[in-house]
Amino acid sequence: MRGEDLELSFGTEVIYDRANFLIHEEDKVGIVGVNGAGKTTLFKVILGMQELDRGKIVIPNKKRIGYLPQEIILDNKETTVFDYLMSARPIQELEEKLTTLYEKVAIASEKEQSKILKAIARTQEKLEYYDYYQAENILFELIDHMNIDSELLDMRIMDLSGGQKSKIAFAHLLYSNPEILLLDEPTNHLDVSTRTFITNYLKKYHGMVLVISHDVTFLDEITNQTLYLDKVTKTMKMYTGNYTMYLRKVKQEKEAKERLIDKQEKEEQKLRDIVLLYSNSSGKRKRMAQSREKQLQKIMKNHIERDKVYKRVKLNIKPSREGSKIPLKVNNIDFAYPNKDLILKNLSFLINNKERFLIVGENGVGKSTLLKLLVGELQPTEGHIWFGNKTDIAYYAQEQETLDLDKTILENIDQSGFSDKELRTILGSFLFHGDDVFKKVGVLSPGEKARIALCKVMLERGNLLLLDEPTNHLDPETQTIIGQNFKNYEGSIILVSHNPSFVESIGIDRMLVLPSGKITNYNKELLDYYYHLNQKESL
Repeated sequence: MRGEDLELSFGTEVIYDRANFLIHEEDKVGIVGVNGAGKTTLFKVILGMQELDRGKIVIPNKKRIGYLPQEIILDNKETTVFDYLMSARPIQELEEKLTTLYEKVAIASEKEQSKILKAIARTQEKLEYYDYYQAENILFELIDHMNIDSELLDMRIMDLSGGQKSKIAFAHLLYSNPEILLLDEPTNHLDVSTRTFITNYLKKYHGMVLVISHDVTFLDEITNQTLYLDKVTKTMKMYTGNYTMYLRKVKQEKEAKERLIDKQEKEEQKLRDIVLLYSNSSGKRKRMAQSREKQLQKIMKNHIERDKVYKRVKLNIKPSREGSKIPLKVNNIDFAYPNKDLILKNLSFLINNKERFLIVGENGVGKSTLLKLLVGELQPTEGHIWFGNKTDIAYYAQEQETLDLDKTILENIDQSGFSDKELRTILGSFLFHGDDVFKKVGVLSPGEKARIALCKVMLERGNLLLLDEPTNHLDPETQTIIGQNFKNYEGSIILVSHNPSFVESIGIDRMLVLPSGKITNYNKELLDYYYHLNQKESL
């Protein structure tokens, strides 16, 4: 695949300006760049969902492309999971088409037979591509490797949790057997055992993989090339190696450039000093000043500029008051969704003031459900949830359900006690400037929605934070910024996260393991054990 002189603008905003790239058939490529550099847009161009102003992307042999978007939206909500997975390979339709073609060829004229026989050959070729004799076995093997429970197969798509939807969408994509994979934040919501399988699968995948991810470890494990989209120059540059190697090479380039700029600045200053000293002289000294001025002009014509430094998110979450000594007690709660088995059973625990409390468990065991019970969106079927009289909750939802997509950014964060000017200043610290604040939230990217949700949490000034996958959709630099802020936060935190480095950064005190309900003190070995082996049953 190659991109030739790509040019694209949205209004006055230039995305690509004569950008080029070349990707070989079995390359595994990490797509990197700051927010707004055009990473997801590149996928849409490849898929034909976005037209270029100029240039083209060439994909030889019309290869089949599979796409996993950042925001998972599954159609056919009434369809069962198993039927949805089966639909990834249109084998039944192709077999029915083949039967019809054989029936036609038997009664066709000699002139028509040639055309029908070619259609039969094409249909047979497609069936062979989908390995139709072994397809069902391949699907069940995939289901097994991705730890998709048999009970889940009979569930409707509409009844799945966010993590389950991600897993099912990924399984559907892999089973569809594309020759090119486009993956946009593929590890969001995935439990570690599934993530491990996906990582190993992609390493051995005989095809091209392009992946946008803020999961540095994942990029390092699977990629052999890194395509950098430069928001300043609107161009693209390919680096050989994974994300860590890319960072090392970029650092070396910056250091070399900085040395060159320092040398250039010293030379410029030296020439300026001579020009200033002798410009009003006569004779040989005046000629020297004129010569040096010409040299200075020549250097300034080819002057090397320092790279533009982009603004970073500024987060400073502070509780409005000291919390209760015991902010929260959960006493023997049960919970089941209508007509479903219990998802939480006889669960009890308490939170201490300023504690960092991590909830772990596979997708579908009730982590997000528990947070929704704590925030009052759901009610336990048995038991009781008690809050201290000085407990103030601020909640970050995994899929940003706390945001109103039909309202503007400014309307979504509107809080009593803040003027519009103050709110706009605060939004500026979350990288929303000028007329950006009047955009409807529904048109924003997942990363932008995540920043607004964090802004809401900050403005609520709670002393008990309920955080459900707060690093999803955020770049590594922003993850580091919010991790440091949560570490220094003067309140209590209950966290659900599949991001080990982020968990480490905020300093966890204890862990709740679901569905067993066991409480254990935190330690790094236990975190590594759980995240890499995913064996909560033995804890």
